[in-house]
Formats: sequence, C-alpha cells, structure tokens
Amino acid sequence: MRALITGINGFVGGHLAEHLLATGAWDVAGLARQPTLAFGALDGRVTYIAADLNDRDQALMALASVRPDVIFHLAGQSNVPRAFADPHTTAQTNIGAQLNLFLSVLQLRLDPLMIIASSNEIYGMVRPEELPLTEETPLRPVNPYAVSKAAQDLFAYQYYISHQLRTIRLRPFNHIGPRQTEAFVVPAFAAQIARIEAGLQPPTLRVGNLAAERDFSDVRDIARAYELAALYGEVGAAYNVGSEQAVSVRRLLEILLAFSTHDVQIEPDPSRMRPSDVPRVVCNASRFRAATGWKPLIPLEQTLFDTLEYWRSRIQEIL
Repeated sequence: MRALITGINGFVGGHLAEHLLATGAWDVAGLARQPTLAFGALDGRVTYIAADLNDRDQALMALASVRPDVIFHLAGQSNVPRAFADPHTTAQTNIGAQLNLFLSVLQLRLDPLMIIASSNEIYGMVRPEELPLTEETPLRPVNPYAVSKAAQDLFAYQYYISHQLRTIRLRPFNHIGPRQTEAFVVPAFAAQIARIEAGLQPPTLRVGNLAAERDFSDVRDIARAYELAALYGEVGAAYNVGSEQAVSVRRLLEILLAFSTHDVQIEPDPSRMRPSDVPRVVCNASRFRAATGWKPLIPLEQTLFDTLEYWRSRIQEIL
C-alpha cells in the first residue's frame, strides 16, 4: 500500500516511516515543511515532498502527486509551552492544516484511509474517579495545544459523518524515545545528564513538576500502533493508545539518574512549570487492544536508556 506520512520530519513521523519500511509492505511518501528529509537513514527510501499544509494549493498538489491509500496525519505543533506562548499559531497550524488535507481529498475525489493523530491531552482536567480514561471520557482540554487537538479530533469525526471521509482517530498517551526534542520532559532530562557527563554543564539538573503522573509508551510501540490502526481499525472510531500504567515524572528522572556516570543535583525551574496541569493520567486501551491485538513491547527502562544513549551520542558529535 502507498502511505503518506505528514510531518515525517517529526519525532513520531520518522519512527513510523522506519517501521513501515521495515515491514516491506508499504511504499512510503513523506511530507514536511522543511526543504529536505531530517533523518538521513530515510534518504532514498521514501518519496519526500516539501510542502506546507497550511497552504491550500500546496496541500492539493502534494496529495495529487502521491494519491495515497493511507494518510498518517502527524504534522502539527505539539509543544504545550509553545502553545501557551502562541495559541493563535498553534490553532492555525494544527486545525488549518488538517482542514486543508480534508478539503484536498474531497476536491481530488480520493478515498484514502486517514489515521488522525489526536492526543490524550484532549481529555484535560480529568477526575480521579474517571481513571483510567476511556474514549467516552468527556473532553475538558486545559491548554491551547489540547484545544487544537480536540478540534482536530472532532473535525475528523464530523468529516466522517458529513462527507464519508474514512477517518480513524488515534489518541496516543505520552510517548518517549530517541530523537525527541528537548521541548519534552524525558529528553530535557536526558540531554542535561549527557551535558553534565561531558563537562558542558554544571552538575545541576533543572526540572519542572516532578509529581505529575503520566502514561508513557515507547515511540516505537506507538509507531506499530499507527500501522495496526490502518490495518485493523474501524473507520469512524476513536482509540486510546497507551501502556495503561501511570508513572510519575520523578520516577522517570530517578531511572535516568541511575544510568548516569555522575552525581547530579536537582533544582526546580519555574519556567518549566505549566500554567495548568493535570495531576494523574492513565489510559484504558482495551478498545484498541481488542481491535488490533496491540500491546506495548519495549520496557520503560529500555526506552529511557535508549533516550539517554541518543543524547550522549548527540553531545559527543559537538565535542
């Protein structure tokens, strides 16, 4: 099958491309705004299209050139602090790009299966008695990024109902692993530890809210979930995807520090605190598990070690 991955230069997009190519069952095209592919390992293995989905004409031309069987729509602005700082651009980037994608599909009379990257953030301010979260949990988003993802989720459902677009909404919970940027908590820890080990930073690690508990999965397991959604998911459905375990940010830090070769002091950093945050989040992924057989395979400790090793290699490259 011919797949188009929007946002192929992003964290999940690159891992998904690698996974699809490894199966040997997919012809992969990737779209992003940058002029070239970000991951050299994909050079010559995917068809790359440099286009901005917020430009309707560029979206139309990209779809016309690929005519995909499946679209994995991952492109977007996913950083919560950046969304608080610039909610307008976040909304425009996430909602506008998806609408241009839908409108282009309709104009070209294509019929791809579209796997839409929603987010657990859309559930927002959940109550303790609502845990673990199911797909029926009310949406109460508490940050601009979450609002934009809720809109994407709802538009995907609306276009399925009103225009018969074959959309499936995947709602992944927190996913981590190699190549994630420092804008997120685990790579922020790992990069600082790597700098400390290399002598590029004093042995003090700056942190945000360590008490928050989240449902973490390895990005490579999430990449598998996207393919399984395309193969076995029900059109029109929404699926939670997560480990079904809540782990505190403090515990993640403890595991990473146990892998470190140096003693490190911890220092709170107010700039890393969100204006609003949810104390505990955990996923009920039973619907997705029943539909696809998916379950996480990579242990949390392995994910954290691989992430630290990635940042150690990145730091060594600049020495």
